[in-house]
Amino acid sequence: MDLTKTFPRSPKAKLAGLVMLARTTDKARAHNAGSPGPYHYGCGMDTHVLGFLGSDPKSFADAVARLGDDAAIEGWAQERLRGKNQSEIASFNADFAEDGPASGSDAERFFHSERQRLHRGDIKTWFELLDVDEGRDVPVRTAA
Repeated sequence: MDLTKTFPRSPKAKLAGLVMLARTTDKARAHNAGSPGPYHYGCGMDTHVLGFLGSDPKSFADAVARLGDDAAIEGWAQERLRGKNQSEIASFNADFAEDGPASGSDAERFFHSERQRLHRGDIKTWFELLDVDEGRDVPVRTAA
């Protein structure tokens, strides 16, 4: 995958029933191919989903290189999900999808500057920020 020419999948896209795993897979493929573009493989979001699977960026990149397609990677992930029930997976997905920056952190300052750059002060989560930045539709939130 060449992330100098395209975007990775949305963090909302699921692989093996997990959010972020499809995106992390795309980034691992680009990392392995030497074409990550502006994307940092092994970032905090990647390590979060990989940690849930009991893996790490190096091991996962090696698995992606060895396994190749999404179906094989999905099988690899499902093996690692054994012992986790659907409730745990659903909770992981929901919590991750609603994650935003920690209050007072450098990440929060970055998040706010990106929202300003994108003219989207309504964005509350990292998933929304990534999707808007990559041109995906994220409905505008209105004040209640």
